[in-house]
Order: sequence, then structure tokens, then C-alpha cells
Amino acid sequence: MSPERTGVQVRPGVEADLGALTDLYNHYVRETSITFDTVVFTPEERRAWLLSHPEDGPYRLMVATPADSQRILGYATSSPHRAKPAYRTSVETTVYVAPDAVGRGVGTLLYEALFAALDGQDLHRAYAGIAQPNEASTRLHARFGFRHVGTYHEVGRKFGRYWDVAWYERPL
Repeated sequence: MSPERTGVQVRPGVEADLGALTDLYNHYVRETSITFDTVVFTPEERRAWLLSHPEDGPYRLMVATPADSQRILGYATSSPHRAKPAYRTSVETTVYVAPDAVGRGVGTLLYEALFAALDGQDLHRAYAGIAQPNEASTRLHARFGFRHVGTYHEVGRKFGRYWDVAWYERPL
């Protein structure tokens, strides 16, 4: 899906995006089981997260904006999968799309840009954990070659109930 066709551009995230990125993430914290965070963040509390995704290397932050503004339509990241050194060639990826931009191809554009940015990095696998149910995210990950490798049952509790997380992987 080309940016010309959608009117959306994707670029690396920068510090000036911090407020909008925090607002978008906080929507998912407050309203959904997509993330297992349960308390909203201030931009200052999210600064370290943003700074952990530089414009080069294996840990990236890509943001989607309309071609004619800087409003954040969504973002995708690659982050360390686990902290121990042997995991350095694995990343965990995720996508968050603004509620009014869901279903418009923004997630696809973000993942295209993210995986293009990761090409050539010393990476072997990408992993994604998807709280269930989430058919849209499952379809997006399948389009990018992720395959289901297992499910953690009732691994997180939010909104007074337990949620499963399905895990997916793809080679890089």
C-alpha cells in the first residue's frame, strides 16, 4: 500500500511526537485490553520509552501522519524481546492505530516501514504478543508472515477479568 494512495506518510518518531504518542497509548490503556498497562502515563513518564527507540539500530519507532499534517495516526515499534544478551537478535514488535484511523491501512503502512527499517540489522526473529480476542491485529500479523507459536492463557488481568495472549513470530 503506497503512501501516495493513502495520503499517509510514515517517518521515524521524534521527541516532538511525545505528547501525541502518549495520548494515543493512553486511549488503549483506558479503553482496551490491547495493552496490559492499567494506569495512564504523562508524556514525561513516556520519555524514556521514546528515547529507547533511536532512528537507527534494531529498536525503532515509526509514526504515521496525514501527508498534510503532523497528527499521529498510529505508530509501530520494535523493542527488545527479553533483556538477556542471547536475545539480542530478537525483537518484539507492536502497532497502535488511532481509533478514527483503524481499518484504513495505517497499520500495514507502519509495519511495511518498520520491517524495511529493520532490514539489514543483526536480527533473526520478530515476536508479537496479541491480547485475545483481536482479529484485526491477528490478520495484520498474518499478512506480514507471522505465525502463531503459542498462547499464554489468562496471563493478564484487566477490567476485572483475565485475558489470553497469543504469541506470533516471523523470521527477519
